[in-house]
Parts: sequence; structure tokens; C-alpha cells
Amino acid sequence: MSRVAIYPGSFDPVTRGHMDLVQRACRLFDRLIVAVSTNPSKKHTFSVDARIRMIEESARHLPQVEVDTFSGLLASYLKRKKVRVVIRGLRVVSDLDYEFQMASMNRRLCPDMETVFLMPDEQYTYLASSMVKEVARMGAPPDAFVTAPVARLLRRTFRARK
Repeated sequence: MSRVAIYPGSFDPVTRGHMDLVQRACRLFDRLIVAVSTNPSKKHTFSVDARIRMIEESARHLPQVEVDTFSGLLASYLKRKKVRVVIRGLRVVSDLDYEFQMASMNRRLCPDMETVFLMPDEQYTYLASSMVKEVARMGAPPDAFVTAPVARLLRRTFRARK
């Protein structure tokens, strides 16, 4: 039986911190589904299709990665996919409170589910998608924070808005 996990998130955009967690999860699981959430109550910079393409291009070297999208409850998505393990990242201690609440609620909704928390490399602990977008919006090069395909898209997006 293969070991499968889901790494959910908005990935708006996917950062080197996210990709570090993807690589770490790939060492633990035979298959990893990176699931892009579509939350209509959130205002995203990039469309779902653009976020999927960014992840696919950034994870091209990882054959066990599949990119998918979901809306609604993560617990429902897990049941549909018949997957029991969720990957979540913890950058700093303040992440723990929110992630603990989410893991507890998800387990209540889907008792067979387990959440595996992974810590990114220390160089990515400060990194957040919102900060990356702000850096790119202000004209600074985003290359240190995202993969090359994502950096190109960020530059194109924010140059077009000026």
C-alpha cells in the first residue's frame, strides 16, 4: 500500500518555503498531492489555474507530486481522495496555535485523519506569500524567495499593474 499525503494551502504564490516542505514530504511519502484551495471569501492575487501552474513548474523534478484543487472542507476532500494524512508547515511558534486548532477540527470531522507537521529549513521561517508579493509589488527582485517560474510571473504581474 502506498503512503499518500495531502499538502493543502492557497499557495498565492508558492514560495521556496512551501517547496522545501514539498521536498521534505516527498522523502516521507510515496505520493504527495499539493491541493490548492479555492476559498471565495479570500482575495487571491493569482487565479487557481496560475497557482496550479506555478506549483507544477516548481515541482517538475519531483515525479511523486500531483497538483490538484479543492473547495470546501479539507476533511471532505480527504474523504473523497481516500487519503488520511495532511501535511502542514510550522514556521514559527505563533503558527502552532492556528494549526493545532485546524488539526483538531479536521480530526473531529474526519477521525481517521492525521496531521503531520513539518518545519522548513531555517532560512525560510520568515517567508510568507504575502511578504513575497509585497516585495515584488515594490519592485525588488523576488528570486531569493520563489522559484524561477514564480519570480517571472510575479515580475510580469506587478509590472503590468504599475
